[in-house]
Amino acid sequence: MENSMSRILIETVVRKTLKDMKEDPERSIRKLVDMALNFSEGRFQTNFFQIAQTMLENESSPYYALLRNLSSSVDTERLVCFGMNLGYNSCTLGAKKIRENEQKLGCNIPWTVSFQTGRSQISEHLSEYQTAVADGERLGIYAWMLFVRSHPQALLPLIHEHPDSAFFLFCDPDDIGTAFLDSISDMNNLMLVVRYEETAEALYAQIRDSGLLYSAYYTYGQEDMESIMNGDLFYSIQQTHSVFTVLLAQQGCPDSIQNAVYQAIVQARDEQRYQTIPLEYYLDNRLIDKIISDDACSAWFDPSGILYSRAIEKNKVNCNLFDVGLLASFQSAFSKSRLRRTQDES
Repeated sequence: MENSMSRILIETVVRKTLKDMKEDPERSIRKLVDMALNFSEGRFQTNFFQIAQTMLENESSPYYALLRNLSSSVDTERLVCFGMNLGYNSCTLGAKKIRENEQKLGCNIPWTVSFQTGRSQISEHLSEYQTAVADGERLGIYAWMLFVRSHPQALLPLIHEHPDSAFFLFCDPDDIGTAFLDSISDMNNLMLVVRYEETAEALYAQIRDSGLLYSAYYTYGQEDMESIMNGDLFYSIQQTHSVFTVLLAQQGCPDSIQNAVYQAIVQARDEQRYQTIPLEYYLDNRLIDKIISDDACSAWFDPSGILYSRAIEKNKVNCNLFDVGLLASFQSAFSKSRLRRTQDES
């Protein structure tokens, strides 16, 4: 991506603020948010920074502890790179490109794309994944969610090839070892999202000691409602110092349960209860997408390349990434004219 003057100026300020955070994280982050709000142009940025500004008025907010942990354990350049890729490339410049391309192409374009894959699919279709990410960046997509069943190192060439994008790599604790952590030590555009297990505390500590960005994820169902509602799950996960706690609904989880969990997550964020930021994977992604481009849109590709407009086993679309590519999949599944017809019929 071309280094425009605006990006260079923003990156310079962000880098200075992150360095200052080591001395005074509360004051530094408030100054950064205030400045960002003054210069925000798009509705997503304005909305985000207004919420952040309100939250940071609470001087006892546990998010300040989260920021202190980040500034002390993660290298400044890693925070700058990932933050700029996600905050500027994706949510600022990318959001603008998405809106422009939606009007030009007549289809909805999601702000992020999820790939669920395995070692054999990566080996067989790496070139198609590379093409999909390159095509996505041209459309304005710079945030990618990668779910890998095993051998996450197989996806590293994809991440390395696209330094302007922010990648979230969802993986299991058993697939992470010292050799893997060493292999991603120079990938500043990557955040690990590791499945939460109570027995994996040592692994989270090792990731933190490696100076990497990381979060935790947890797949939930009806049996987890009590621990989510009373906060026990979040209190446990915050001990890992994870930036985000991402909750993913299990296959077959009723919409009523998912909606109830989401309401609990929104309330927890509003009240700033935990030293980790809770997210509901599908519904928060939809919320961000709706702020960016009005019509909420979600894209999930399964290991065989089939597109789902929600998640596995929900809203399957007759499109295959490996056959037709990313844009043609969106034009077929997310046509604005088809969406308008559906709304008119309802």
